[in-house]
Amino acid sequence: MTEVSSLTGRLLVATPALADPNFDRAVVLLLDHDEEGSLGVVLNRPTPVDVGDILDGWADLAGEPGVVFQGGPVSLDSALGVAVVPGEPGDRAAPLGWRRVHGAIGLVDLEAPPELLASALGSLRIFAGYAGWGPGQLEDELAEGAWYVVESEPGDVSSPAPERLWRAVLRRQRNELAMVATYPDDPSLN
Repeated sequence: MTEVSSLTGRLLVATPALADPNFDRAVVLLLDHDEEGSLGVVLNRPTPVDVGDILDGWADLAGEPGVVFQGGPVSLDSALGVAVVPGEPGDRAAPLGWRRVHGAIGLVDLEAPPELLASALGSLRIFAGYAGWGPGQLEDELAEGAWYVVESEPGDVSSPAPERLWRAVLRRQRNELAMVATYPDDPSLN
């Protein structure tokens, strides 16, 4: 088996050619990527469900919009918390109930008391479900041109305008990807 270079912490940005409706114009933050597969959450799929409706104690810590996001098509009945802890990784120990994924971005233990993390979190987003790929599956999709892989920024996790995240992430690229941000929703209307 070929060695997999980890993409953990990077963004997968759906290409306009990606036909899967689960990922149409999706921006996925990869939380884990190795030879055993990949796991991420879609950052730009808010639902109408308030965080307080399913995780009462976490509602005050969730950034705007304070709703649950559909993290992907897998395990929609489970919740993941992704949060940013400000500061450099070496500045201090990671707070209890938070596990660093990449840089300032990490996973929150939603079983922990919210007050344990309240003072440490810069932003929090709650996701129902996740996006998952088996061994080699994501690499195959990348080879087929289904995804652009770009660097993440801590603000991507808590974007106040998630519906504009796909265009915003592409627009900030310093190469030809910036032009893809202008790709029309329906090219047949051009």
